[in-house]
Amino acid sequence: MSGLDLKTRWAAVRRRLRAARDIYEGIFFVPYRSQIYREYRDRRDLFLLLSFSDLTGVPNPVAFYTLELYPELIEQFHEWHLRLGLEKAPEGGFRCC
Repeated sequence: MSGLDLKTRWAAVRRRLRAARDIYEGIFFVPYRSQIYREYRDRRDLFLLLSFSDLTGVPNPVAFYTLELYPELIEQFHEWHLRLGLEKAPEGGFRCC
């Protein structure tokens, strides 16, 4: 067996595994994908609300620990407050609009 023949066999095995994975996802995940995303979005919104609660006037007891997360979360902040129905960002912190 040469090295090229072994590579082509492994490539064929990978293709078949990818096809099996796509079939599996199509059967089990596609019907529930919107529900899964909605639940993920709700939990992410709750986490952002708890992280930025000091901007909405609620004292945040763990603000010191969430400070490290702010640079990562700041990109999602604008979408979050629009989704919550706030036309402008809450006062007291930074402005995104």
